[in-house]
Parts: sequence; C-alpha cells; structure tokens
Amino acid sequence: MRLTRSAAVTMVPLVVVILGTHLEAQWMKYPTAGVPRKADGNVNMTAPTPRMADGKPDFSGIWTTAEPNRGTGASARAGTDDKPGDPAAITASRQMRDIGVDLPGGLPYQPWLIPIVKQRTANDAIDDPHIRCLPDNFLRAYGLPHLLKFIHTPNLLVVLNEMNAGYRQVFTDARPLPKDPTPSWQGYSSAKWSGDTLVVDTIGLRDDTWIDWNGSVLKSGARTSVTWKSR
Repeated sequence: MRLTRSAAVTMVPLVVVILGTHLEAQWMKYPTAGVPRKADGNVNMTAPTPRMADGKPDFSGIWTTAEPNRGTGASARAGTDDKPGDPAAITASRQMRDIGVDLPGGLPYQPWLIPIVKQRTANDAIDDPHIRCLPDNFLRAYGLPHLLKFIHTPNLLVVLNEMNAGYRQVFTDARPLPKDPTPSWQGYSSAKWSGDTLVVDTIGLRDDTWIDWNGSVLKSGARTSVTWKSR
C-alpha cells in the first residue's frame, strides 16, 4: 500500500491500529519547475531523491496511489515501467475497497465491527461518507485515485487533497501529541526522523471515519504510525 510520485521516493504504512471517479486537478497540464527530466522531456521516475537544505528527503510534490490503474491495456500498464499512469484512465486500486487486502488474514477487526463491515459490503457502501462528499482522511487517500500535493519544510509537512480541498498538517519537530484531542477528520500528527525515514504518529481521528469502501472504520482512541522513506 503506497503512494507514488515522479521522483525516487516511496511511502509505506508501517502500522495501522485497527484498525472512482474522473481525476481532476488544478494546473494539471502545466509543467512543474525543478522536476528531474530525461533528455526527451519525460519525468525521470528513477532520479535521486530530492532533499531539503538540512539534507533530509524532500517529499514535496504531487502524489497518488501507487497502483491507480486496474483496468486493461494501457491503464493496466502503470507500475510495470518507469512511466506514470494516464490520469484519464484511472479506475481504482485494490486498497480502495479493502485497505487491508495485503495484510495476512485482512484487517484485525474487533468483534463489534465484523457485522457492520459485512452489512456495508453487502449494501455497496450506501452510507459511505465519501459518497456524500465528506472529507476523506489520510489513510483512505492511500487507496483513492485522487491527487495529493505535499508541501514539505524542515518543520512541517502539509498535505493538500484535491478532493474537496482538504488538508492535513504533520509537524516534524517531534512535538508531544495532545493528551485529550478533539476528534477531527485528519487527527493530530507529530513526526520524527529516523535516518532518511520520517515516522509519523497520529491520534484524535473521528469515530465515523471510513478508511475503505468495505466500511472499515477507526475509533477516536486509535493511534496510527506511518513511515515515509526515500529509496
């Protein structure tokens, strides 16, 4: 389960505690300055990891799920070479329906959630907050074919979601997390570096936050830990 962009950086979730639409974006066809390119003008997907002034990896850029295209022909080619997928051909990722699809045995549901997920799966997620255009949290973004814009500075990582213009702040100064946070769509995030890996801890997510189309949810007491690392 990864996000990917046009540079040699990957994002890999480390731990998740219990735990299809047309792609649009502003300035989609305007070339981004400073992006490493090949002699033919195409983005160099294997270029060295960009770095900030302090030497840490710079995650700034436009990101989307690492496997956005699940169709046939050209749309199924994404990920098989160093070329980005065609945004117009994006359909869905495996994680969009089931974010725990790659975990042995699936997500570790608590007993109370099992019948709820079964019901939501059976009725095709009719009560999905995403269908009602409510904000998606950052975990769900791993499976959705939407664009995320990262703005990275030495002390702050800002994530701007093209879907409903949502945003998330990740403070990278290792500040203590709040002891009794008011639940919110994106929670409260604090991060610290371990070499070239940024380890992000998040708490304070809403109880009704869906993380996939199966209706899996996070409780407000859940804590997530995610790593972003260069490759």
